[in-house]
Amino acid sequence: MDEQQAKTEDIIKKENLVFDKTKLLTDKAFHYCPGCGHGVVHRLLMEVIEELDIQEKTIGIAPVGCSVLAYHYMDIDMQEAAHGRAPALATGIKRTLPEKYVFTYQGDGDLAAIGTAETIHSCNRGENITIIFINNGIYGMTGGQMAPTTLENMKSSTTPYGRNVKQMGNPLKITELVAQLPGTCFVTRQAVHKPAYVRKTKKAIKKAFKYQKQEMGLSFIEIVSNCNSGWKMTPNDANKWLENNMLPFYPLGDLKTPEKK
Repeated sequence: MDEQQAKTEDIIKKENLVFDKTKLLTDKAFHYCPGCGHGVVHRLLMEVIEELDIQEKTIGIAPVGCSVLAYHYMDIDMQEAAHGRAPALATGIKRTLPEKYVFTYQGDGDLAAIGTAETIHSCNRGENITIIFINNGIYGMTGGQMAPTTLENMKSSTTPYGRNVKQMGNPLKITELVAQLPGTCFVTRQAVHKPAYVRKTKKAIKKAFKYQKQEMGLSFIEIVSNCNSGWKMTPNDANKWLENNMLPFYPLGDLKTPEKK
């Protein structure tokens, strides 16, 4: 080994690493738009599963939406679900294999519109699963249409002049709704567009899996994210718009914890 190789090996020693990609993320390139929060959440999920050493015990469910190809990126057992039906499928898997850690990974159009019934009833029954809910206020994959979470006056492909509450109803705060249900044990709203928020989101995901191990009921994690393609903005502008518009309406923090049920 020459001197240069020795220096290189010394640099990459574990104690000198600032960041190392989790082994549970595959090397396949993400299909997500540049600047999208999905990739960050994927990484956090796999980091938590690796740190808890539950790769062989975890089953993820991704329905139709931007996350439809999540099985390409997560090196765990994954199952597809019909649009909106991930909580129903997760219920069946968890009841059949109660020793497994089961989570769903869903967008707002999927979870809060097409799958409203599955979401509400799974939460109300207290199924011992974890729901990861990405809220970007729009249908991302299918064309940028208005979702239940689209803000008042927010533009989309089906509301080009902005959401008119009188005609289209109010934005749905699904997380506040499920927090009231007796079957939920942990309900929180987080974000991933800044480092501090990323750290808090990771802690929330780890808590959810630990509560699932303790059979405490359903954990529901909303992650407010951007959709720069659907919002027709650059990633930087989308993050600013999220801060100024999404977060005032969808404030971050824990809505329900086992200690404060």
